[in-house]
Amino acid sequence: METIKLTSPIDGSIYAERPVATDQAVNAAVERAKAAQVEWAKTSIATRGKYMLAMLEALVGMTDEIVPEIAWQMGRPVRYGGEFGGVKERTQYMVEIAEKALAPVPASNPKDGFRRYVKKEPLGVVMVIAPWNYPYLTAVNTIVPALMAGSTVILKHAAQTLLVGERFAQAFEKAGLPKGVFQNIVLNHGQTEKLLGSGKIDHVNFTGSVAGGRAIEKAAAGTFMTLGLELGGKDPAYVLPDAKMDHAVANLVEGAFFNSGQCCCGIERIYVHEKVYDDFVDGFIAESKNWTLGNPLEKDAVIGPMAQARFADLIREQKAEALRKGATAHINAKDERDKAGSPYLPVEVLTNVDHQMSVMREESFGPVVGIMKVRNDEEAVALMNDSPYGLTASIWTSDTEHAISVGDRVETGTVFMNRCDYLDPALVWTGVKDTGKGAALSAIGYDNLTRPKSYHLREKI
Repeated sequence: METIKLTSPIDGSIYAERPVATDQAVNAAVERAKAAQVEWAKTSIATRGKYMLAMLEALVGMTDEIVPEIAWQMGRPVRYGGEFGGVKERTQYMVEIAEKALAPVPASNPKDGFRRYVKKEPLGVVMVIAPWNYPYLTAVNTIVPALMAGSTVILKHAAQTLLVGERFAQAFEKAGLPKGVFQNIVLNHGQTEKLLGSGKIDHVNFTGSVAGGRAIEKAAAGTFMTLGLELGGKDPAYVLPDAKMDHAVANLVEGAFFNSGQCCCGIERIYVHEKVYDDFVDGFIAESKNWTLGNPLEKDAVIGPMAQARFADLIREQKAEALRKGATAHINAKDERDKAGSPYLPVEVLTNVDHQMSVMREESFGPVVGIMKVRNDEEAVALMNDSPYGLTASIWTSDTEHAISVGDRVETGTVFMNRCDYLDPALVWTGVKDTGKGAALSAIGYDNLTRPKSYHLREKI
């Protein structure tokens, strides 16, 4: 029997192992989802919301078990207490706006004797292929609004965070959700592609690599299913002379290194105006030295190992290439665990970098950041746009209108000012270029998880 093994980055042990679902079990899950969706769509939005909030309560009730479980699965230190602040905010907000966001939209030009409106219909069966880096937060972005919209959900979680899918299933079971409305299933890549190509899934949401997104599109080709793809990122920051320097330094260090840099919208490259470059770099280096590497099960660990050794080795390669091409490394932390084939990797700050180095153009997804000096907005914008990705960009200034002006020229899905690395559920989460397509959260997220159906009714004959 084929199994999926979860290797813990803490010590390399097999932390969990689960059998891959048989083809018969996969087909049965889909049939259950299709059958359950008919009745689920008839359930009121208010009732669906009660189930979601009960699920949230059940999930939060497992915090003491889940927090060390996350550390064992993907390496995030227990000091951060899981992801449930964001999970609460997103779940509660999407439940709160559902009635209004899903309400029929009347025609803008009323006509006497006619009733005309567009209804937002559920898509049917939604598949969520969730990543390991924020295994609860990213999954809930689609699970909750898809269920609130009247679709049923099949979750296939990343192999690195196998147990998260089971936790969601337990929470929904405690909430009393009807059978078949939500199902967690363990699949290999081949099975996933086969299911997507079967025509039995109506929408898939995938968060992961660009290569993974291309594989999803290829597997779904010809089915005409809808897709939501959040793929790679290389999120930039631009620090202007009028920025509040202490605030910018502290927040950008956290944006670069939190979760060992394994954040979809983490800061991977920073452009600093020449007038404040030296002060910023000095402050950034000093602050970065506080982000020490440790055992994620211990309270004093600020960052833990990366989820897999191969991810850490990629950062080592990027750093080595940058140094060969003239970059300067400023932290050079010594840790006996930091060696090829190990997921343990200290943070690093690089200067004297340029866009001939992969660390400034290719996704790193790890605890390394390059800082470049720029002369003006034009140079900063050109460099920020010199990337195949576009998820978020942050601008650090005291002038809101200036930030908007710069942001208007940046190819990105979200523009931040004086903050970074955060999803506001009231704002749509989307990207451009190789970052993918589709949209999550906000009322627009509901539009992407429903299909429009027009009603043109002549009432007077």
